[in-house]
Amino acid sequence: MAKGLQFMDRFFERMSRRTAQQVSRRHFLSGLGAAMVGSTFLPVLPVSRKAQAAEDPAAAWAKQVEAQTKDPRACNYWRYCSSDGYLCSCCGGGPATCPPGAVPSPTSWVGSCLNPDDGKMYLIAYRDCCGKDSCPKCNCLGTAGEKPAYIPQLNNDIIWCFGASSMIYHCSSAAIVGQI
Repeated sequence: MAKGLQFMDRFFERMSRRTAQQVSRRHFLSGLGAAMVGSTFLPVLPVSRKAQAAEDPAAAWAKQVEAQTKDPRACNYWRYCSSDGYLCSCCGGGPATCPPGAVPSPTSWVGSCLNPDDGKMYLIAYRDCCGKDSCPKCNCLGTAGEKPAYIPQLNNDIIWCFGASSMIYHCSSAAIVGQI
């Protein structure tokens, strides 16, 4: 058994010495740097999304909470499947509009929600209304299709008042962008 270990030791020592003679430190560091930079592109490579497409999160949310289309002041209103925060429809605005005195942020996150009346999916832009103190009414949390903070356009935990005149969050609106 000791001879087997000695053979492995000699083999790895020979390989290490040969590599050290043929490869410079700069070459090694440039290869390591290229590997590190190249690894940052792994998340953007095309991947099969069949597993995610099997169960659409918006459709699952609509079934789970029994989504409705009549009362925009209720958390189970169909547009709020990915909304997080106070509903503008409870704070003096509408489902897609900010109340007076609040300014819509120039940025938004998006989600796709199932309208139970027509059975179609719609792209919804969730926009925070900023500039007034928070409106502590109708706090709702919809997590259909939400992604972690490193995919910000699909994350509803971020205060989206970037670029607005004030970073003070008031409420969230849900405007229909189009049908999917």
